[in-house]
Amino acid sequence: MSLAPRLEVRQSQSLVMSPQLQQAIKLLALSNLEIEAFVGTALADNPLLDASAPDPDHDDLPPAPEPAAAIPDDHPAADSPDWSAAGAEGRDWAAPLAATPSADAAGPSLDDRGAAEPTLAQHLEAQIGAAARDPAQLFVARHLIGLLDEAGYLTVPLEEVARDLDIAPAEAEAALAAVQSLDPTGVGARSLSECLALQAREADRYDPCMALLLDRLDLVAKGAFARLRRLCQVDEEDFAEMLRELRGYDPKPGLRYGGAERAPIVPDILVHPRPGGWDIALNPATLPRLVVNRAYYLELRDCGDPATRGWLNERLADANWLVKALDQRQKTILKVAAEIVAQQEGFFRHGVSRLRPLTLRAIAERIGMHESTVSRVTSNKYLQCDRGLFELKYFFTSGIASSDGEGTASAASVKAQIRALVDAERPDAVLSDDALVDLLRERGFELARRTVAKYREAIGIGSSVQRRRHKRLAGAG
Repeated sequence: MSLAPRLEVRQSQSLVMSPQLQQAIKLLALSNLEIEAFVGTALADNPLLDASAPDPDHDDLPPAPEPAAAIPDDHPAADSPDWSAAGAEGRDWAAPLAATPSADAAGPSLDDRGAAEPTLAQHLEAQIGAAARDPAQLFVARHLIGLLDEAGYLTVPLEEVARDLDIAPAEAEAALAAVQSLDPTGVGARSLSECLALQAREADRYDPCMALLLDRLDLVAKGAFARLRRLCQVDEEDFAEMLRELRGYDPKPGLRYGGAERAPIVPDILVHPRPGGWDIALNPATLPRLVVNRAYYLELRDCGDPATRGWLNERLADANWLVKALDQRQKTILKVAAEIVAQQEGFFRHGVSRLRPLTLRAIAERIGMHESTVSRVTSNKYLQCDRGLFELKYFFTSGIASSDGEGTASAASVKAQIRALVDAERPDAVLSDDALVDLLRERGFELARRTVAKYREAIGIGSSVQRRRHKRLAGAG
């Protein structure tokens, strides 16, 4: 066997995605706002692209995408079974990201959004000049303001701040006192007890009994009111008054002011009912329309420079490809959205109680596409309907077997039922997870106790012990 290097020729076949195919796949996963930014870049790079109405004199341009997809009431999914439990019909337990009066409404314009609210740091900076006594203290106080979190707390140890600024701890304490004197009362606190104590002092309610109560907030959280009354040495009436005062304080005063500016969510798909079915359309407010500037191409085509003609032909090919790619993207999104609306007919008519289990594979098989294509279409896309604004991923949920064996129910609808049962429970009859299992079984959901506990925690509902403790605290006053 020879170990010397040599040349060999092998013949093989492989599937390689072209750069244009890779770009088309990326376009499919972008939202309309991201597409708008991408098109803006393309318009700046390609002089043959124009964002205007198509020229009727040129019939060779790609046809405009269909403005809407209509779903008739006789669609196979229109007669879907009732997936809700008794008594849940007509109530929408979903928490939409936003709501507008009409599904036809486009996103708000930049002029309508108004100026952003001042942040907590800006609000405090406007006041600190009057609270700090000298420039050195003002500098330290502004540094401390920059260290506050969104809730208004100082999470960095004051000793570390003094060491970083090379100042005495007493100077850092004085600057912190200046910050704590600002509005809203409670900012600059290093703990919850200190935050509430600042507000108690502001209300002239910081007596020894209140100070002891604030030092033992762990007992307040546990609901050990009898022990707290003995420690504070007050009667039940005074203790109830102290708890009422405590509940009136704000544990996170910094949240009253805006944080970083958030980008608004603009719907990509608009859905609204019509007689006999649904209308599904892409949002025209954020959907750029591209055409090829044929007149400019014809003007430059007759130039005698071969390099210029070659460059011009490349730009024309790129422009034609981009127009066709955007057209295909719109058709694909409309096709997927129409099938989602058809499969989730009950949700759009009755709310989350009728939300059906749905998977990407089921949609892909119905419309004849690959599952990865449906996944890209539903990524970063939002659908606006009469019930609010929802991400397309919201409509894909796992299924829960029903107790009658006739079908499955959506996990979202089970969570809605748990929320409804907990909201309706009485303070003297808090439902345990076992009780929730029995009540859900009566409504047609066969669930294990650990599954109920998992769903309960997923929607932010505490255990029966925590809820009972909270209700006792709320009723102590």
